[in-house]
Amino acid sequence: MIKKLSRNERRKKKHRRIRNKIMGSAERPRLNVYKSLKHMYAQIINDETGNTLVSASTLEDEVKEGLESTSNVEAAKKVGKIIAKRALAKGIDRVVFDRSGYIYHGRVKAVAEGAREGGLKF
Repeated sequence: MIKKLSRNERRKKKHRRIRNKIMGSAERPRLNVYKSLKHMYAQIINDETGNTLVSASTLEDEVKEGLESTSNVEAAKKVGKIIAKRALAKGIDRVVFDRSGYIYHGRVKAVAEGAREGGLKF
């Protein structure tokens, strides 16, 4: 009998493969994206030290302001813009994008586009 992996297990497997190739450094940290059914999360991580330098999510009041939902493309784009603003304030302008095994489409793509519009380069 063939065992079929769930969608999230397949995503985690892809994420492990991606993480073998992507590494965030002090000069170019990693922009990690995670999505749940209701929220979007983004972190900028220095993998050499294992520290999270900047984070943003739709749980924060600054992001929720003016949004009717926290689980749509508009909210994801706002998370990208805010994480870019916070990163630029800390002197980070170049990052490596880590999509965490998700398809580069929809909310994940919106976070990336928002971060690019905010001034991050990747």
